[in-house]
Amino acid sequence: MISVLNSVSQLGAENALSSTQASLQNTLLELSTGLKINSGADDAAGLSIAAGLGANIAALTQSSQNASNGVSLLQTADGALSQVTSLLNQAVTLATEAANGQLTAAQSTAANTAYQSILAEITQIGSTTSFNGTGVFSATPVTTFTSDGTAGGTTTTTTLIGALSSTTLALNGTSLSSIANATAALTAVTAAISAVSATRGTIGASVNQLTADTSVQNTEVTNLSSAQNTVQNADIGTTVAKMTQYNVLEQTGMAALSQSNQAEQAILKLLQ
Repeated sequence: MISVLNSVSQLGAENALSSTQASLQNTLLELSTGLKINSGADDAAGLSIAAGLGANIAALTQSSQNASNGVSLLQTADGALSQVTSLLNQAVTLATEAANGQLTAAQSTAANTAYQSILAEITQIGSTTSFNGTGVFSATPVTTFTSDGTAGGTTTTTTLIGALSSTTLALNGTSLSSIANATAALTAVTAAISAVSATRGTIGASVNQLTADTSVQNTEVTNLSSAQNTVQNADIGTTVAKMTQYNVLEQTGMAALSQSNQAEQAILKLLQ
């Protein structure tokens, strides 16, 4: 039967061509973005999963940076305390020498002057050592916050470094002005060395913890990034093959539509 009111073949060819062109456009978008999910219409569930993984990755990446900054701050404090330990060892030498009682008055004065300079330098280290513009030695604990992006995945690492000065080390007021004072100073300096060593031990434990945390966070970022890529990234090889297929279908669809139009023209010839 020949009909001019409804051309089923032409309508079918137009619908097929329209569908092919829409698929081709989606494929070209995938290739241009590298993503197989570019909107909720592509895969609503997949988009939600990818977004959640992205949030986890962002939180872990920043947490790794937080932990690294925490390690840097603590290492700054440890380096300063290492200098303090060296100074205290010099003070031990001076106090031991002064307590022997074989120094002349001039030598005793010189030893005490050097000792007082050491105490002043320790106080200066405590007041001037800073990280990112903030003093390192403070009565306020150093806190490092990390998170994996979930409500229950937060951790706060707290390290009390404490203030640092000749006063906090119980050395203020000590001197080598006499044998008795030198002996007392030696006892105080020895106790100060133990206190500094204890603080460095606390710092070291926190550094180890934060370093381990950073390693775990970096591993999680790698694994989650791989999962996110699987969910949302386009398979370029497969997508290129699809593009080739749709290009062929578009060309054949146009040819089919042309043939359908020619059939319509043949009906007109019957009326001539």
